[in-house]
Amino acid sequence: DRAGLVGQYVGLTAIKTERVVRKALDGVLFVDEAYALARDGERLDFGDEAIETLLKRMEDNRHRLVVIVAGYPRLMRRFLESNPGLRSRFSREIDFPDYSTGELVEIFARFATDAEYRLGDGAAEALHLILGDVERDERFGNARFARTLFEQALNAQALRLGAGDVEQLGHDELMCLTPEDLVAGARADRKSGV
Repeated sequence: DRAGLVGQYVGLTAIKTERVVRKALDGVLFVDEAYALARDGERLDFGDEAIETLLKRMEDNRHRLVVIVAGYPRLMRRFLESNPGLRSRFSREIDFPDYSTGELVEIFARFATDAEYRLGDGAAEALHLILGDVERDERFGNARFARTLFEQALNAQALRLGAGDVEQLGHDELMCLTPEDLVAGARADRKSGV
């Protein structure tokens, strides 16, 4: 990402970028959120130096290096237009569609299973409704949304259980997410803007 390629002062960015490219030779360099390298406006930014260094090394080592840049579509278009050499070197674009509601339910279920939680009566239906109703715009986080919803549902469950007599709760109750937990988690998630 940007932090792995861009330095804090003049000259450090080229060194950091060279180091990262050298490690990736005969392999793949994956730059996540690559659009962060190309800043808007006229202000001086060391991201441009990282892009130029990367372009040079890609050309010099084109038989030994595969570079993949990733990010949100609109921001990646801006990134590719920020330097004339980028578009020609990144000639293939792959658009990954958002996960379907069913896939998001599976992802949520995996988080629950891995944490040894289960969905109580009616929770699977509530989960389908919540995930089916989510607006899938550029802010939508796909699997990150499912993970955040799971974490918020755990918080809601803890608040719900904490309001009662905790000593009377059995293991099954402690490890069960209810529809109410999911709805409260989704509500908290919307308030946080995630």
